[in-house]
Amino acid sequence: MAGIKRALLSVSDKKGIVEFAKELSGFGVEILSTGGTAKTLKDAGIKVKDVSEHTGFPEMMDGRLKTLHPKIHGGLLWRRDNAKDKEEIEKHGISSIDMVVVNLYPFEQTVSKPGVSLETAIENIDIGGPTMIRAASKNYRDVAVIVDPADYSKVLAEMKSGGAVSHETKFYLAKKVFSHTAQYDTLISNYLNAQGEQSETFPQNFNKSYRKIYDVRYGENPHQKAAVYREPLYSGLSLVDAKILQGKEMSFNNYLDSSAVIDLAKEFNDRPTAVIVKHNNPCGVASADTLSEAYRKAFETDPVSAFGGVISLNKKVDEATAKEILSLFIEIIIAPGFDDAALKLISTKPNIRLLELDISKDITGFEMRKIQGGLLLQERDNGMINELRSCKVVTKREPTHDEYEAMAFAWRVCKHMKSNAIIYASKDRTLGIGCGQTSRVDSARLAVMKAGNYNISLKGSAVASDAFFPNRDGIDVLAQAGATAVIQPGGSIKDSDTIAAADEHNIAMIFTGMRHFRH
Repeated sequence: MAGIKRALLSVSDKKGIVEFAKELSGFGVEILSTGGTAKTLKDAGIKVKDVSEHTGFPEMMDGRLKTLHPKIHGGLLWRRDNAKDKEEIEKHGISSIDMVVVNLYPFEQTVSKPGVSLETAIENIDIGGPTMIRAASKNYRDVAVIVDPADYSKVLAEMKSGGAVSHETKFYLAKKVFSHTAQYDTLISNYLNAQGEQSETFPQNFNKSYRKIYDVRYGENPHQKAAVYREPLYSGLSLVDAKILQGKEMSFNNYLDSSAVIDLAKEFNDRPTAVIVKHNNPCGVASADTLSEAYRKAFETDPVSAFGGVISLNKKVDEATAKEILSLFIEIIIAPGFDDAALKLISTKPNIRLLELDISKDITGFEMRKIQGGLLLQERDNGMINELRSCKVVTKREPTHDEYEAMAFAWRVCKHMKSNAIIYASKDRTLGIGCGQTSRVDSARLAVMKAGNYNISLKGSAVASDAFFPNRDGIDVLAQAGATAVIQPGGSIKDSDTIAAADEHNIAMIFTGMRHFRH
C-alpha cells in the first residue's frame, strides 16, 4: 500500500479541516486546495498549493471552472499498477493525487431557506466536487476520498500506524461517496421537479433519499432489525422531529402507532380532544370542554384496549389530565405542550415517553407501500366532507341536528380505521369500534360487543362505515343495537336493499359518495 503524498482539499463544511490538514502536513503530504478552503488553511499557517498553480490554468466563471482539468482527474484516475496509464500521465506531465477531501456545495441548506430563488438554488449545485469524488472513488484502490469530517480521525489513525490508508477503509470511503452523491442528486432532482408549471405528480422515475437517525432495538418483532430515517427538505409535520421530553427511545411500533394517532388527531382542531390508538387502530376518541374530560370519555370507549396504547392530545396537558392518564399503563403521550405540574406528575413514571409536537402543520408527500419487487405510491387521503347536509339523504327520514353532528364525528374517526370499519358514536365521542374484519357485518357486531363489554349504550347513536354495506344484514345489526343514523359512501348494487332496511327500522341514512378504505 502506497502512502499519501499529495491531497486535494476543498470543503464547504470546514469543521475539523484545519486540524486534519495540519496532520497531513506533518506526514509530508503536499496539499492542493481552492478558494475559501485554501484561504482558511493559509490563514492557519498551513502550506498550500493552489489548484490553478498545479494545473497551470486559472479559475474561471466565478469559480465554476477550477478542478475540471486533466491534471486533476488524470491524477485521480490513473491506475498505479497499469503500465500504459503510467506512461500516459508521465507523457502529459500529470502528477498523482492520492487523497481527495471534498464536501459539496450546501444545496440542501440553501433550498431549505424560505423564499430562495431558482437562480440561487442553481448556483449552489456543485459540479466539480461530485466529479472529483466520483473519479477518486472509482479508483478507490489507489485513492482515498473523504466526504464526511467524521472520517478524518479514522484515516489519520491508519496513517499514523502504517503510513497508508488500508484497502478496506478506502472501499468504505468510496461506498460512502456514491451514497453521498446519490442523495445530493436526488435532492436536486426532487427540488427541480417541484418547480414550474410542468411539475409531475407521479414522475417517471421516483427518487427519494432518507438519512438514518438511529437504529431501534428491533422491528415489529424481536427477530427483525429496524432503523428510523429522516427525509431531507421535508417541511411538513414531522414525527421524527418531535421533542422527546422523557422516556426511552422510540421503538419501531411506537413510531407506527404515533403516526396513526397523529393522523387521526389532526381531524380535530377546535375543542379539546383525546385520541387513543392501539396497534394502528383507534380504540377511543372524544371531545369535551376540558382535556381531562375528553381523555376520560375516550378511555371509557375501550379501557382494555387502551392499556399500553398511544395518546394524542390537541391542547397543552394539565395536571388534571395527567392524573387521569396515569391511572393506566400507556406507552406514549403526544401533545403540543405540558404544564409544569403535569410534567412533575408524569415524571414519576419515567418509562412513559412524552413527545412535544405541534401537529398544526400539514402532512405533505405521498403514502408509500413496498410490495415484492416494487412500490405503490398514492396521494394521502385528505378527503373529508365538512358539511354533511350537502350529502344525499336516501331514506324517508332525514337526520336530526344531533344525528348530523354524531355522524360528522363518526365519519372523521372512521377514515382512520382499518377496513372493514364500523364506528358507533355520539356527537362528541366514540361508543363502539369494529375494524379490520373480513366482513362488514362482523365489524358491526364486533363494535356492539365491545360497547356491551363496558356497558355503553348504543341507543340513539350514529354509525359511520368506511365503505358501502354489501347487504342489509349490517343495517339490521345496527338497528338492533339502537343506532338511529348511518353515514356511508353508498355505491353497492344492493343499495336499494340497504335503504329499505334503514326505512324499516326508521333509521336516517346519508350517502357521501366518498370511500375511505384503509388496508
